[in-house]
Amino acid sequence: MNLEKELAKKIISEEEEIDNRTFGERVADKVADFGGSWTFIISFLIFIVIWIGVNVFIYVNKEFDPYPFILLNLILSCVASLQAPIIMMSQNRQEDKDRERAKKDFEINLKSEMEICEINRKLDMLIKHYKLEEKK
Repeated sequence: MNLEKELAKKIISEEEEIDNRTFGERVADKVADFGGSWTFIISFLIFIVIWIGVNVFIYVNKEFDPYPFILLNLILSCVASLQAPIIMMSQNRQEDKDRERAKKDFEINLKSEMEICEINRKLDMLIKHYKLEEKK
């Protein structure tokens, strides 16, 4: 049982260590967090509605991006092409963290199994010893 507690303390202390990500990794995580949020979806939807509204209703004959909104499509494509690899970088880093966490869980489970086997061995010895004393 002590080994399991020691490993659990080790894992907690490693997770609380100072963030050693690079600047680019921190930016990628922030972009991925924001890009996958309802805040981003709603704000981008509002941006698109305003863009179309301004072009259709305010600049009636002098639109800066007339229908079919080619400039808007270009902006959306650029955002998607930049956002996708950044989110993938963040996901890859998270996958590495998950792999390390799974490895540590395996170590804890292995140590726990060893402790349980040791306890079972001691119980078997006690049972044998108890049976021997009963026969005497």
